[in-house]
Amino acid sequence: MKIQPVAWSIQDEWSSLEAVMVGTGIGMGDPPSLEETFDPQSRQHVLNNTYPTESQVSAELDDLAALLEHQNVRVLRPDLVGMNQVFTRDIGLVIDDRFIMTHLVEDRVLEQAGLKSMLHTNTGTVLTPPAHVQMEGGDIMPMPGEIWVGYAKESDFNQFTTARTNEAALDWLQEQFPERKVRGFELQKSDTDPSQNALHLDCCLAPLGMGHLILHPAGFKNPDDIAWLQTQYTAQMRLELSSLEMEKMHGNVLSISPNRVISSIGFDRTHEQMKRWGYDVLVIDLSEAAKMGGLIRCSTMPLRRQSQTV
Repeated sequence: MKIQPVAWSIQDEWSSLEAVMVGTGIGMGDPPSLEETFDPQSRQHVLNNTYPTESQVSAELDDLAALLEHQNVRVLRPDLVGMNQVFTRDIGLVIDDRFIMTHLVEDRVLEQAGLKSMLHTNTGTVLTPPAHVQMEGGDIMPMPGEIWVGYAKESDFNQFTTARTNEAALDWLQEQFPERKVRGFELQKSDTDPSQNALHLDCCLAPLGMGHLILHPAGFKNPDDIAWLQTQYTAQMRLELSSLEMEKMHGNVLSISPNRVISSIGFDRTHEQMKRWGYDVLVIDLSEAAKMGGLIRCSTMPLRRQSQTV
């Protein structure tokens, strides 16, 4: 089936979603060996023999795609390349009207082949960072007038496989988007303990469309960053997550409009708070995919949101 072009347009994390690429479980194959895992969540489930099957993950992502289509969002899926293509967020992203091909850990580079059909139907600008710039989309959030980036300094980047975005990414993004301020947040990393590892920025930070924030303060290395976020979002406007809630990815939600979000089952405290704030919370089961170290934001790549200037 021919893919119709999408005019890329992403200004922030919450404007009404019009087009998105949803990951697929098809082709992920058998569970990896322990040596083949590169995040502590996957490692834990390989050790416990609870790693999800291809059919389980495929069914969950198909349900997510169907839910989005029911919300009048156009859904694209990646070309199948015979490997794990669950977490599309990391392999590329849109900021404004430009598509960024991210620079992934080596084991994940081939996933970007799944973008071929979508990219070849579009005439927009594609930005490709130089080799020294490392980044994944889960670490990057377009915000009004800014780009928020989770990163690791060189010492952590050289030590942890869970360090996915380096300091050079901050400078490169600032060069590409001089009209926005790039704001970096150094994250805590662990290759073995999922409750102590902020794999990406979207594991410990979720800005919502009506001015609220879901936050895991312990995911940040620098007290000044925590203090700044707590100043920007008063206590009444934020929900702070425990280490266990962060590990289970309670804050890894997808905003599909300023007052509507999609979240996974079982996050009762988070859902109740969002509802008290006035959000419509759509709940879906991605509990098997979550065992692989990502959740709803991780498995979706927004391509177009409604422009706020129209």
